[in-house]
Amino acid sequence: MPTDATPAPPQPSVERLAPDDPFLSFDGITGWSREGGTAGPLPLRIPLERLGTTLSANLTRLARTTAGVRFALRTDAASVELEMENCTGGSPLDVRVDGLLAHRWTGGPGRHRIAFALPAGGARPAEVEVWLPHLDATRIASVSLSGHRSPSLPVDRPGARWVVYGSSIVHCMFAAGPSETWPALVAADRGWRLRNLGLAGEAYLDPALARTIRDTPADLITLELGINAYLRGGFTARTWGPAVCGFVETVRDGHPDTPVVVLTSLAAPGREQAVNQAGMTLVETRAATAEAVRVLQRLGDRALHLVDGLTVVPVEEAGRVYADGLHPTAEGEYVLADRIGAALERIPLN
Repeated sequence: MPTDATPAPPQPSVERLAPDDPFLSFDGITGWSREGGTAGPLPLRIPLERLGTTLSANLTRLARTTAGVRFALRTDAASVELEMENCTGGSPLDVRVDGLLAHRWTGGPGRHRIAFALPAGGARPAEVEVWLPHLDATRIASVSLSGHRSPSLPVDRPGARWVVYGSSIVHCMFAAGPSETWPALVAADRGWRLRNLGLAGEAYLDPALARTIRDTPADLITLELGINAYLRGGFTARTWGPAVCGFVETVRDGHPDTPVVVLTSLAAPGREQAVNQAGMTLVETRAATAEAVRVLQRLGDRALHLVDGLTVVPVEEAGRVYADGLHPTAEGEYVLADRIGAALERIPLN
C-alpha cells in the first residue's frame, strides 16, 4: 500500500555501564573491592590482601585512595553521568575530552549522581577520560551515557606501562586535580600508562609494596625514596641503605630487565642539615640512597638508574615550587613534570 510516511530519525539512547565493564577501559588499578560499601565497588591500586603485612591502618587507608585511577571510552554521547561515593570529598574529579580538561568537579563526601555535558555532534566520537579523585577513596556504582547515536567503544592503550612508587611527592597533595599531578602530566605527554603507587607519609619500603611492583606489568619503574624515612626517623644509617637494596632486589625478581629509576629526596629547606631522631640528616639520607643504587649497579644491575632529587628541585628554587616547604604547589607539579619527565626520557625502554 502506498504511503507518504518517512522513517523516524534514530532516537538518542541511554546506556548504563557497570564500573567493571571492559568498555570503560579502567586503568591504574589491580582490581576491585566490594567490601565495606553499598555504593558500588572500589577500584584498587594495591591488592588489599597484601596490606595486612604492613600492620598499618594508615597505609591501608591511603592505599584505598584512587590516585592515578581513570577510565576512558570513545563516544559521541551528549553527556556522561556517574553514580559514585566519596569517602572524604578531599579532592576533585576531572573529565578530559580529547586530551583537554573539560570539567573539574569538586564534591563533598557521600553519594552523588553527577552529569557532565560532552561535545556531541562532532565528526567523530570523542575520547572521554574520567580521572577519579586522587586523595579520596571513590566508589563507582555506574557510568551512564546519553544522547549517543553510535555504539561507544573502548580506548586502546598501547603506551609504555609506567609504575611510580613514593611518598606524598608522588601522591601530589596540592595538585589542582587528579589529571594535573606530575605523574599524570608526564604520562600524558608521552602516551604512557600510569600506575600511581604514591602513599603520602607511608613510603617506608614495605615488602608488600615491593611485591606489588614486582608482580605488576611494567616497562618503566620509578621509585621516589627517602623523604618519609628521614622525616619519621624510621631508619638509621645502618638500616636505610640495605632496605633500599632489598626493595629494589625484590622488584627485580619480577622485572629482571625493566628500567628502574630511583629518585632521591627533593630539596627540603630547613631540613637538609637537621638531624632526625634516628641520627641522620636529609643530606645523609639522600647520599645513602644514592650509594645503595651504586652498590647494586656495581653488582651488575645495568638497568638501574639514579636521579638526584636536587636536580629536580634545588634548595634555591624550593620557595617558588613548594606550597609549604615540602610539597609542590599546583604550578610546582608542572615543574616536576618537566624535569622528571626529561630525566626519564633519557632512559631507553626495552
